[in-house]
Amino acid sequence: MRSNLEKIKIQVEGMTCTNCATGIKKHLINKGLEDVNVNFSTGEASCNIDDLHNQNDIENIIQKLGYSIIKPNNEIKKKISKVERYFYSALVFTLPLFSHMFFPESFLKNPILQFFLCLPVYFIGILYFGKSAWASLKTGIPNMDVLIFIGSSAAFLYSIYGWLIFGGTAEMHHYLFFETTATIITLVLLGNVLEHKSVQKTTTAIRDLSSIQEVIAKIEVNGIIKEVNFDDIRVGDILIVNSGDKIPTDGIILSGSAYIDESMITGESIPINKNKDADVIGGTIITGGNVKIKASKVGKDTLLSQIIELVKNAQNNKPNIQKIGDKVSAVFVPVVLSIAMLTFFIGHYYFLLSMQEALLRGIAVLVISCPCAMGLATPTAVMVGIGRAAKNGILIKGGDSLERLASIKSIVFDKTGTLTTGKFIISNFNAINEDGQKIKNIIYNIEQHSSHPIAKSLCSAFKENSSPLELNNIIEEKGVSISAKIDDDLYTIGSSNIHLSAERHDLFVLKNNTLVATLDISDELKININLVISSLHKAGYTTTLLSGDKKDKCDKLSAELGITTTFSEQLPQDKIAKIEVLVDQHPAAMLGDGINDAPALAKATIGISLGNATQIAIQSADVVLLNNENLEQLPQALQVGKHTLLTIKQNLFWAFSYNLVAIPIAFLGLLNPMWAALFMAFSDVIVIGNSIRLRYKKIF
Repeated sequence: MRSNLEKIKIQVEGMTCTNCATGIKKHLINKGLEDVNVNFSTGEASCNIDDLHNQNDIENIIQKLGYSIIKPNNEIKKKISKVERYFYSALVFTLPLFSHMFFPESFLKNPILQFFLCLPVYFIGILYFGKSAWASLKTGIPNMDVLIFIGSSAAFLYSIYGWLIFGGTAEMHHYLFFETTATIITLVLLGNVLEHKSVQKTTTAIRDLSSIQEVIAKIEVNGIIKEVNFDDIRVGDILIVNSGDKIPTDGIILSGSAYIDESMITGESIPINKNKDADVIGGTIITGGNVKIKASKVGKDTLLSQIIELVKNAQNNKPNIQKIGDKVSAVFVPVVLSIAMLTFFIGHYYFLLSMQEALLRGIAVLVISCPCAMGLATPTAVMVGIGRAAKNGILIKGGDSLERLASIKSIVFDKTGTLTTGKFIISNFNAINEDGQKIKNIIYNIEQHSSHPIAKSLCSAFKENSSPLELNNIIEEKGVSISAKIDDDLYTIGSSNIHLSAERHDLFVLKNNTLVATLDISDELKININLVISSLHKAGYTTTLLSGDKKDKCDKLSAELGITTTFSEQLPQDKIAKIEVLVDQHPAAMLGDGINDAPALAKATIGISLGNATQIAIQSADVVLLNNENLEQLPQALQVGKHTLLTIKQNLFWAFSYNLVAIPIAFLGLLNPMWAALFMAFSDVIVIGNSIRLRYKKIF
C-alpha cells in the first residue's frame, strides 16, 4: 500500500504546444504517478510522489522524453528565450536564400550555396522541431511539430535529390526547394516567438501576484532592526511596517494603528483602519500610520501564496469544451498525415501532376494544418479569465468552474453572513417608565460579560455616553438570558423565555422581574446588497433565499430586497433537497459561508463562498469572493464566466474554421508551403490575441 504522498512541482523547458503537455502527463500517468498536471502556459509539471518514486525519478522521466528541467536556483530571467535565439539565427541564413527568388540571375542560384545556407536552418529545425516531434511520438500523442518536421524535411530531401540527379542541367532548378525548407522553419519559429510572448502575457496575473511578495522586511531582534527577504521571514518574527510600505507577510498587529489598502485582496478601494490585535494580510499596503506586527503565517502558508497557487493550478481542471478540443487535437496529426499522403498520391497518379507539384501540395497540407491554434484556444482564455478574476478579488478554482459559472440561471443565497454581515443592529429600543440612557448604560455594562454575537452588537450600539457600573452576581444562561445585580436591583436581559407578552420583541429587560425595556434586533444588510440583487434580476437571473432563520425574518428580508423565492427554517439536509430540485430545473449557484452551507455548496451547479467563510465552506465552493463587506464581486464573477466561455467558443470557431478552409486550399495547390507556414503561424497569434483581449475588454 502506498503511503507518504507528497506533492512536487517541476519547471519544464521545451514544451512547444499543449499537446506536449498532454504527452508528458499521459507518460507520467502510465508510470503509475497520481494527481498529474502539466501546464503548458506556466511550464510547470506537478504530481504526487510516494515511496516508489522520488523527484529525481520524475525529472529523469521527463528528460528522457526530450525536455529540460529548470532547477529553482537556476531560474535566472533570460533576456532572450531559446526559441528567439533559434529564430534570429535561422533568419540570418533564410533572408539571402529567400531573396534569390527576386533576382533570377543572382549567384544565389548556385545549388551548393543554397545547400550550405539551408543546412544550418535545417539543423535548427532538427534541434527544435525534430526533437519535440520525437518526444511527442514517444508519449503516444504526436504534436504539431511532427507536421512541421516532416514537411520541412520532405522539401529539404527532395531538393538534395533534385540537385544530385539533375545537377548541371536547366531542369535542376525545378527540384530545388531549399528556400522553402528554410522559410517554413523560420516562419514557424516566428509564430512560436509571437506565441511565446503572447502566452507570457496571458500569465501576467501570476507574475504580478508573485512580484507583490518580492519585498524586504524590517525585523526587530533584541531591539535591533535588520532587513531580510520575504523567504527568510519566520513565524513569530516581529516586523516593523511604516507608511507606504507593503506588509511583508500575514500577521497580527502588536502595536500601533494604520490605514491599510487591501484592494488587491478584497477589491475594496477604501483603506481600512486597523489597530492592535487586528489581522493583516501580506502584500497589502499601509497608506497611513505605522505598526509593529507579529508574523503568523509565512511562505506558502500566507493568503497571497495560496491565491497564487490557486491561480497557477486553476487551468488543470479543464472545461468540457476544452476536452472536445483535446480529443480533436489528439487524432488531428494522424489524420493530417493521411490527407497529405493522399494529396501527393492522388495529385501525382490520378490527376497526373508532376512529382514536384504533387509533393508541394502535400507539404502545404502538412504545414498549414498544425493544430496548435486548437490546443491554445481554451487554456489561454481560461488563464486570462482566471487572472482577471483574481485581480478583482475573485478566486475561481478551475476552467470547469468558469464554464459552469457561465451556464448559471438561478442564484440561491444563504442569509446570515451572506446577504447580511452577521452583525446585529438595534432596530427598535423602548424604555418603559425608566430613563432610556440609564437602561442603555446598564445593558452595555452587563452585556460586556457575554460572548454572544448579539451581546457584542448591543455593546457596540450603546457604548457611546456609557460609564462603568459595579456589577455583582453575574449569571449567564446560554441562549436564554444574562443577569447581574446593580446596587440592590436585579437586572435581567433575555428573550421571550423570561417574559410573557402579547407584543413580539426580540429582547426584554427586567428590573426585579418588572419589564423596563424592549428591544428589536435585525441583521445588518451588507453594503449595496439591494443594488446587487437588482442588477442580477436585470441580467435575467432568478434569486432564492435559502436559510435556517425564522420565517418572519426571512420573508421580511426577501420583501425588502425583492428576492423571488424564499425558503426559511431549513436544516442542512433540507437545503440539499431544495438545491437538488432547483438544479434539476436549471443550473443554480449557491452562495453560503457556514458549515451548514457546505453540503449545499457542493450539491449546487456551482458553489460560491466568501473569503471570511468557514474553511469547509471555502473548500466546498468553486468560487471564492474575497470582499466580505458586499457582494458586488458576484455579478463580476458571473460576467467573467460568460465572457471567458464566449472567448473560448470564438477561439475554437476560428481554429476549426481555419483548418476546414485551409486544407482544401492547400490540397488544390492554391497555397504554396511558404505562405502556408505564414498563415499557420498567425492563426496561433489570432487565437491568443483574442484571449488577451478578454483581459482588457469592458465586461463590468
